[in-house]
Amino acid sequence: MSQYDPKNLIPAELIRKKRDGQLLDEDDIRSFVIGIRNGHVSSEQIAAFTMAVWFRGLNTDEQRNLTFAIRDSGTTLQWPDLSGPVVDKHSTGGVGDMVSFLAGPILAACGAYVPMISGRGLGHTGGTLDKLESFPGINVTPDIATFRDWVKQRGLAIIGQTPELAPADRRMYAVRDATATVDSIPLIVSSILGKKLCEGLDALVLDIKVGSGAFMPELEKARALASEICAVTQSASLPCSAVLTDMNQPMAWTAGNALEMREVIDYLVGKDRNPRLHEIVLNISAEMLRLTGLADSSEAAIDLVEQTLDSGRAAEEFEALIIGQGGPQESIESLAQLLPEADIVRPVYSARPGYVRRVDLKVLGMSVVALGGGRKVASDSIDHSVGLARVAEVGKQVGPDEPLVMIHAADESSFEQASAMVVSAYTVGTEKVTVPDPVILGRETVR
Repeated sequence: MSQYDPKNLIPAELIRKKRDGQLLDEDDIRSFVIGIRNGHVSSEQIAAFTMAVWFRGLNTDEQRNLTFAIRDSGTTLQWPDLSGPVVDKHSTGGVGDMVSFLAGPILAACGAYVPMISGRGLGHTGGTLDKLESFPGINVTPDIATFRDWVKQRGLAIIGQTPELAPADRRMYAVRDATATVDSIPLIVSSILGKKLCEGLDALVLDIKVGSGAFMPELEKARALASEICAVTQSASLPCSAVLTDMNQPMAWTAGNALEMREVIDYLVGKDRNPRLHEIVLNISAEMLRLTGLADSSEAAIDLVEQTLDSGRAAEEFEALIIGQGGPQESIESLAQLLPEADIVRPVYSARPGYVRRVDLKVLGMSVVALGGGRKVASDSIDHSVGLARVAEVGKQVGPDEPLVMIHAADESSFEQASAMVVSAYTVGTEKVTVPDPVILGRETVR
């Protein structure tokens, strides 16, 4: 990457070019990103640039150059001495999304290495790091050397973005969140891949959520995102698969940090597995195994995933993850007992009996925020104990003996607020309903 020279960059001129629909060359973009990293580009100029991109877009070359510039704004990890492939997955976010905690241990148990850099929740979608921090003592902010050691020793580590990895993206994302430009496909692609490409991966799988609980409610836009991501990864010579998964109804039985971690433990030890969640885990994990060559077909990969779960090896990897990152030195069965519990646990019922016809998952996710289990702004604190359990899915019969959800709340006020939101999120009818959508909506792969 060329060295930043303030004489070669006039941010306002670059912003004007994009505002007026002109193309930015590689040097334009790299200079601008270096300016973001070094603080020579102001937050106001970043905001103007992201808004110009939101309106004007980026072509394939511009998008690739922005992605690579973000990757190169910090350290790029390398893994020359590992005995297996390096792979990661990324989800575009949803309600009750706990796939990372299941696919990561499965892949590690199969001989892959998973250096997973994750994020925190904002708005109606939960954050991987917030869920992990439900366990006392967990460290998600190690230095790079420690992160490398964790991955080498155990095959899996889940951490937050560090100052050394894609630092330009940290500034850009904060501005995008404040300026309503998060949903720009070129900016989504460059943000996701800028971070993932600096992990030194041999393969990447994207779980792109579609529906009312996702940032991409429309299937057409989600397909466009999958296509753009695969185009950029192809230019980076990175095998990639984008799997489109349904988020029009709950993918699990819980939503909320500690509650989801309990469901993760139940899933891994074989106590209880939500069918929709299980199908997504099978498909995402199988794609990761296939892309890395650890399985030679999708069928063989799914068989390997099921064997890894049934043998208990994935549960052992999850236990090692928690212990290795500073959590409780306990067996996986004992870990659930150490998770925080809410003071109030109470059902919420439909105003009339019948069958669930529709769930507005964004509203349901925001009810978790109202309970204190999510963030409205990045500085909000998190109550790990609160959330929703026994979440009713489309087609389920509800009534006086079967609630819509069980709310876990810290106090009466938040319970009442969340209860009203839950009731408003559900549409209940008198006739039986056939579940409308498959869990896996499509995929796109580049090898």
